[in-house]
Amino acid sequence: MSGKEPPSARVPLSRGRILSAALAFIDEEGIGALTMRRLGARLGVEAMSLYRYVPGREDLLDGVVDALVIELDGDLDVLRTPEHGWQDFLQRMAHGVRRMAIAHPRAFPLIASTPPEAPWLRPPLRSIRWVETFLAGLLAEGFDDEQAVAVYRAFTSFLLGNLLLEVSQRGAALGPLDLVEEEEPANGLSDAPTIERLSALLADDNSLQEFEESLESLIDRITIQIVAGSGA
Repeated sequence: MSGKEPPSARVPLSRGRILSAALAFIDEEGIGALTMRRLGARLGVEAMSLYRYVPGREDLLDGVVDALVIELDGDLDVLRTPEHGWQDFLQRMAHGVRRMAIAHPRAFPLIASTPPEAPWLRPPLRSIRWVETFLAGLLAEGFDDEQAVAVYRAFTSFLLGNLLLEVSQRGAALGPLDLVEEEEPANGLSDAPTIERLSALLADDNSLQEFEESLESLIDRITIQIVAGSGA
């Protein structure tokens, strides 16, 4: 037993522990680097030991998506029911999803690429309970069925488009080619003098400001449509 950790001190393997380790692995090394063997090595077990809890890599990635959604569950700023109007309700939910995406930029694309629980669920609000929360909240605020579904579609499209762009700027792989290390063009920017001149401005990170402005614009459009639909 010399030099070895006593059995009583070992942390037992579980699905939750495996998913937490997988999410941490993706955060550090990216989705493309994740294999059952490497994950097992991180946990100090053989890869075969993982299959008792996760049947394969596909199930593992589905579980990582669930782990991301659970983080949204724990965000105390995200409301389960509107308390200060639907605008505040949507803003809180949008910023909660963004916080989750920024905390895990390399894992966030899984929300868009793994199959949802039902074909009509749209990322990133792809959990049945969160879609229920979203729709029930809008209905409680006086939206009719068609309006609530239309807002759900517009809201999810806004979130996914903005956040995938933002996490890609933070190192997320959005496709197979993104798994390859980026290299500087052979000729640099010598053939693109305008880009070279504006490179400092192009490199400015205004993601949060752009996100908030786009969210405000979306809420303004929804307000106009609701008012027009009510005949007010």
